[in-house]
Amino acid sequence: MPGKTSIPRRDGVKLRCGRTPRMTSIAWIVWAGMETVSDRVDLDPELESRTLASDLLHEICQHALDVAPEECCGLLLAMPGQQAERAVRVTNVMTKMHAADPAAFPRDARHAYYMSEVEYLRSIQDAEARGEQVVAVYHSHFGQGCYLSADDLAFASHPLFPFPDADQIVVSLLRGKVQEVGVFEPRADAAGRFIGRRLEAI
Repeated sequence: MPGKTSIPRRDGVKLRCGRTPRMTSIAWIVWAGMETVSDRVDLDPELESRTLASDLLHEICQHALDVAPEECCGLLLAMPGQQAERAVRVTNVMTKMHAADPAAFPRDARHAYYMSEVEYLRSIQDAEARGEQVVAVYHSHFGQGCYLSADDLAFASHPLFPFPDADQIVVSLLRGKVQEVGVFEPRADAAGRFIGRRLEAI
């Protein structure tokens, strides 16, 4: 059987004081002007699984259940060189953005996520003060499998995405329950591409 390794396996994304990324402006550019990615990334059953502290995995799964049928979103934070220690929930305001401009944002929060700028900036500023790094961005899929969709890939691979080296975690909800959780790692040898592994509690 595949072995298990802990998350993260690489250094996190360093947050520099005075250079806090603004998610709203970035997200608008990505959603309004991103190129379509023709495929998706599924979990690779041949790869070893990754592990996450049980309290953190429970928190992100509970977040997904709490906001269903909408998608949840948030960040995993860690001290430099350490394992992920904290999960931060961020409100998904995609339905609000869709209502305001359906042409630029064709999907609502049931099918996509858009982090609240106020909450996102507050979280990043708090992380900077603590000396933490963003090691993963998480979101859920309601009624769908555990994979990175074409839109997920386009967003995470966009040049203006603030955390290009962060893992992407996806929580799959089917029939009202958590079906599977996966972590998708950026590949150093293939720009904009990811590999998917199952994520389990430790």
